[in-house]
Amino acid sequence: MDPIKNPFSPGAGSPPPELVGRDRLLTETKILLARVQQKRSEKSFLLTGLRGVGKTVLLNTIEHLANELNYKTIFIEVHENKTVATLLIPKLRQLFFSLDRISNTGNRVRRGLAVLKSFINGIKIKVGDIEFGLDIEAEHGAADSGDIEVDLPNLLLAVAEAAEERGTAVALFIDEIQYLNSSEISALIMAMHKMQQKQLPLVLIAAGLPILPALAGDSKSYAERLFQFPDIGPLSQEDAAKALQDPAKAVDVEFTKEALDEIYRLTQGYPYFLQEWGYQAWNHAQEPVITMQTIQESTPDVIRRLDENFFRVRFDRLTPSEKNYLRAMASLSAEAYRSSDIASILGVNISSLGPVRAKLIKKGMIYSPVHGDMAFTVPLFDDFMRRTMPALS
Repeated sequence: MDPIKNPFSPGAGSPPPELVGRDRLLTETKILLARVQQKRSEKSFLLTGLRGVGKTVLLNTIEHLANELNYKTIFIEVHENKTVATLLIPKLRQLFFSLDRISNTGNRVRRGLAVLKSFINGIKIKVGDIEFGLDIEAEHGAADSGDIEVDLPNLLLAVAEAAEERGTAVALFIDEIQYLNSSEISALIMAMHKMQQKQLPLVLIAAGLPILPALAGDSKSYAERLFQFPDIGPLSQEDAAKALQDPAKAVDVEFTKEALDEIYRLTQGYPYFLQEWGYQAWNHAQEPVITMQTIQESTPDVIRRLDENFFRVRFDRLTPSEKNYLRAMASLSAEAYRSSDIASILGVNISSLGPVRAKLIKKGMIYSPVHGDMAFTVPLFDDFMRRTMPALS
């Protein structure tokens, strides 16, 4: 069939042709945005889930909903080697100038710019030409202590107050939030605590791996009272079938039930993998009916693409000892793996694995669902490890 008309779109954060199985979350998000806009207290959202469940797609969808409600939005993606301050400063500068264009009286926006310049001076960093672009005197003592847990809440407070004065609301979106350090997470939690106390129109919607609730709880014990932690999981078999069948039917193509069942077995309902199998099945199909045979013929290409891209980009960041640890996990047939069993396979004392385990958690490769257990953050990564490392090094 014509590959140009292929409706499926595998890719990091690429919107699927049919967003299914997330209706309840989107309804709750609309309520959250509407309540914050009316300055009513509501818990912000910290979405959690494994790789490939569509967290980034959901953040982008929610950002679109916020824009429709005339929110001012900020979207950042956290990296291991960048601080939250470095990522936020350019966005906040743009936001303040955007607020300044809204016709209204008052000086909260100008004060916000002064606090932003104070913040930049306090953390002593340069972000492009921002220091030179803020032609305004810093407000000394507002957010220049150099302590992120003090300064960031004060800065976001100035943002929310400026938005309130201009009759609008702000939505802060953060992807891969688990890469923030403990002080940065604590600063964000403290900032949102101030928003609730003062009922200011600023909401935080972030996404991260399943370690996120523990990170937030360890940082501030009251985090559970400030946030909801929606767990974004794989799609049900019914929703997975709909995600494949509806876009295909829209261009007069159909999957057989056997083909849909096989794709669900192979993907376990994870949206990213559904898009990969749908994409390759379409390109392999000769007729406008995608059958079990089509899936069997296309599966080797899907596996090759996943191994070369989705899995390999993560594998190549690992040290030999980290790869060995993951290969030992893959030797065990389970969804969660006992640390003692991993140590036994590697032939080492369990206490010696602490450093490598910590590094793998920090890199976002594994997490601990319960004490003493480890699990992959990337679905199907155990199969990849067995393919790429037939035996332990």
